Amino acid sequence: MVAGGWGVLRRQNRQNDDNSEESLATILSGRHEFAFSLELPQTPLATSFEGKHGSVRYWVKAELHRPWLLPMKVKKEFTVFEHIDINTPLLLSPQAGTKDKTLCCWFCTSGPISLSAKIERKGYTPGESIQIFAEIENCSSRMVMPKAAIYQTQTFYAKGKMKEVKQLVANIRGESLSSGKTETWNGKMLKIPPVSPSILDCSLIRVEYSLMVYVDIPGSMNLSLVLPLVIGTIPLHPFGSRTSSVSSQCSMSMNWLGIALPERPEAPPNYAEIVTEEQRRTGLEGPTARDEYEGPLFAYIQEFRFQPPPLYSEIDPNPDQVSRAGERRLDTCPSR
Repeated sequence: MVAGGWGVLRRQNRQNDDNSEESLATILSGRHEFAFSLELPQTPLATSFEGKHGSVRYWVKAELHRPWLLPMKVKKEFTVFEHIDINTPLLLSPQAGTKDKTLCCWFCTSGPISLSAKIERKGYTPGESIQIFAEIENCSSRMVMPKAAIYQTQTFYAKGKMKEVKQLVANIRGESLSSGKTETWNGKMLKIPPVSPSILDCSLIRVEYSLMVYVDIPGSMNLSLVLPLVIGTIPLHPFGSRTSSVSSQCSMSMNWLGIALPERPEAPPNYAEIVTEEQRRTGLEGPTARDEYEGPLFAYIQEFRFQPPPLYSEIDPNPDQVSRAGERRLDTCPSR
């Protein structure tokens, strides 16, 4: 990543062999422009962020020094994003949970309130909608209401102390649930507004998100279920399994060109559907006139013709053969 702009040129002049001093280029009357570029470090940089107790900011500063006058300074801020690709197994894994609660009033105990919720994955990008699958059962004597909300948690660390700020990002609610009733959410949508991406690798500031599905119970503590979220910058790939930003950019380019991508790749054909039993036996028997086809290559082809592909294994089933083949190659290598 490179930051560029216009500024004043500062240079070093060596006057003597033993000592050097810094001098400035003399600028005559008129308009002068100096192009420059600064390459940002290759190490991960925290995403630009403005919080209540702290912030992450990046800027470029230019100075103009004048004789017998104070220097003129100009500062220009720019934004940095640490990319988070949600097309990873960890962020594509579903999140689910179950909780229940029994209400008590003095010596009277009512029936339990149960809550179970699930979302399709952990990683999302701003502008997406979270599909919430939930089931709420009210066996108590009170009227309750199911709700869901996205929260942003800002955590600041400095001098061995910590401060935490929790803010509401978006929320929805369901219908009031009377005693003995059950409500089911079959993919209830909760849209994520434009928010800052998660900051997880900074030692001073952390920005985390969570989805809270809860039951609002009058006169009692709410029954809450918290599911962690990660807000990323690289959206979900159409296939849902690509993990590189290059593939994501490729899919965006193809969509811009009007090329439609299939939702799911077609499965390969079955071996039994392509090769019949008669063909397999013929391939095993081989030709009768073997004298015309001599050599190890044809024998290898005949042996594996119409045969199913071998099973994949990370462990070599024949390590001795590989070592012997390597020894033979070393023996036949000509000496220098």
